[in-house]
Amino acid sequence: MKQRTLKKSVEIVGIGLHKGVPVKMRLEPLPENSGIVIYRSDVGVTIPLKKEYVVDTKMATVLGKDGVVVSTIEHLLSAVYAYGIDNLRIVLDNDEIPVLDGSASGYCMLIEEAGIAELEASKKAIKIKKEVVVETEDGKKVSLKPSDRIVYDFEIKFSHPAIGTQKFHFDYSIEEYKENISKARTFGFLHEVQYLRSIGLALGGSMENAIVLDETKILNPEGLRYEDEFVRHKILDAIGDMALLEYTLIGEYDAIAGSHHLNHLLTKKLYEDKDNYEIIDLEEANSEAVIFEMAYAKESV
Repeated sequence: MKQRTLKKSVEIVGIGLHKGVPVKMRLEPLPENSGIVIYRSDVGVTIPLKKEYVVDTKMATVLGKDGVVVSTIEHLLSAVYAYGIDNLRIVLDNDEIPVLDGSASGYCMLIEEAGIAELEASKKAIKIKKEVVVETEDGKKVSLKPSDRIVYDFEIKFSHPAIGTQKFHFDYSIEEYKENISKARTFGFLHEVQYLRSIGLALGGSMENAIVLDETKILNPEGLRYEDEFVRHKILDAIGDMALLEYTLIGEYDAIAGSHHLNHLLTKKLYEDKDNYEIIDLEEANSEAVIFEMAYAKESV
């Protein structure tokens, strides 16, 4: 199995979630073994997609280098990672990825518009060999476990009557990602939005790009895209955060009330011990390559 990039460059203009200002974004093909990088064209700084460059995880996953940051990267990276793209340059003229409709479906359409090209170099993956767990005293937990498949299991528990306890099990394929994960929107509570705006954040947030809830109900007139849209979006976020592993994951991701912060700690902890994982070449590892051949089989790119 070969590394992947885009067939051509594609460009969009959208609004940043937190600053609410227009952002021009262009996705550009890169040659084999280049990895994924983000280029801030307004200041001339390139930030590699590596866990070492994560500078904030409170409201979103934020990368930074030399005092330059790029925020809210997880929705775009979720789509890029799900489509198995290994080499890509993301060019921005501001410090946020455009939020689009608060999901990853627009990024899927952008990737499909560009098309996917296979390169000559073989694709590599990171295979989990030992369970790695990060948990907090209040019961929040994220883990990576050995598996011959690519699986995401997530559980959330909210006291809000419109959410409650939700669980979702996702067996990875591009087609399943497009249909069951990519369309799930980010969500927030009205009182939190009001506070965030008071400190200069969430200025671009609206019911056009997020599910908004008051104390008892969903405020969006169109309602939900899925009955359990909230937990599906959490999986969308987790896939984006796992892109910081730098290689396609083979294993099982499990979470109970996971977050960007816990996901970042998990990627760091995984790499602390080389016995936790193995980097495999998918040209040589036939059984693992079959996983991806099956996962990519129905893609319409």
